Amino acid sequence: MEKERMTVSGVIKKIIKFILFFGIGILFIYLSIKDLSHDDWVGLKDSAWQAARGYSWLWLLASFVAGVLSHYIRALRTRQLLQPLGYNVRRSMSFVSVMVCYISNLAFPRLGEVLRCTCLQQFERVPFQKTLGTVVTERAIDFMILVLTVFIAIVINTGILSTMKVDAATGLTLGEKLNGVFTGMLYNYKLYVMLFVIILFFVIARATRHKWGKIPFFVKLKNFFVGLWQGLVSIKDLNSPMLFVFYTATIWVLYFLECYFCCQAFDFLSGISIVMIYTIFAMGNIGFLIGPGGIGAYWWIVAGTLVFYGFEYNAGLAVGMVAWGVQTFMVLLVGTVALVAASMMKAKSKNEVKDEPAAEN
Repeated sequence: MEKERMTVSGVIKKIIKFILFFGIGILFIYLSIKDLSHDDWVGLKDSAWQAARGYSWLWLLASFVAGVLSHYIRALRTRQLLQPLGYNVRRSMSFVSVMVCYISNLAFPRLGEVLRCTCLQQFERVPFQKTLGTVVTERAIDFMILVLTVFIAIVINTGILSTMKVDAATGLTLGEKLNGVFTGMLYNYKLYVMLFVIILFFVIARATRHKWGKIPFFVKLKNFFVGLWQGLVSIKDLNSPMLFVFYTATIWVLYFLECYFCCQAFDFLSGISIVMIYTIFAMGNIGFLIGPGGIGAYWWIVAGTLVFYGFEYNAGLAVGMVAWGVQTFMVLLVGTVALVAASMMKAKSKNEVKDEPAAEN
């Protein structure tokens, strides 16, 4: 009888968790689309219709799949970063945490990183600060790659950019404008004052570190940052650094393919060059830094990039809205499934956490 009660109680708990996690997924969907205006919905519908002719939907499906694969590879990379710290995270749980991160970021920017760490702490018993350290490492690496990607896009378009006029009245070109801005920065004394204050702060903190170390609050703070640092530098202890490089390169190739496949869905872009697609991809990524989930910003940047190459603004907006729509739908769908899956997964026990064989599920 007691066993039956425990079984019923376990089933009820699973049902409650399922409803709770599914509800969270629905909440994120609502929060991510509630600010879309009527014009946004009409524009998105019209844009999607342009890419729904014939077999164009196959290209969009390919972009959807590329997006899912990029997040799965990211999950494998996260798992690899945690292994030098002694934590063998399940592949399935790592993927769930990544998708929870992305779906929550659609509604609350930067909340996803916190929930990702919390998810691994709850289900895999990885200390929050150590996961946060690896997340910061990943973000720093990806940001550097993004900067490099944008820089390459600018270099391969230097000829067009340098001669583009930014002031019709004076005939000032973009190249001349940027040269003036950079020259002004070199003679801006505020930058040097800020650099001096930062250096002075670290010198004082270093000289008085023994006094700070006796205060309980700062001891806890120090322990937190030690764990964070361990996560940050976990990359140096990787068993296979080349595998990490492969994961990182694959993620960005898949990002590019997402954009490439979407561009192929539009007839008027059938003759577009790889250089143009690469530029759209590079500049479009900036949109995801500006607005939550790239909403609005991504559309306009893609549209502006295509206008730069001589296409109509509305046509460019259609490409941007469809590309954003496909990837946002992917995050919402797969992220909601991940939340539901998390409600059904069991947390590791304490004796399963460290120095165990790598989980295969």
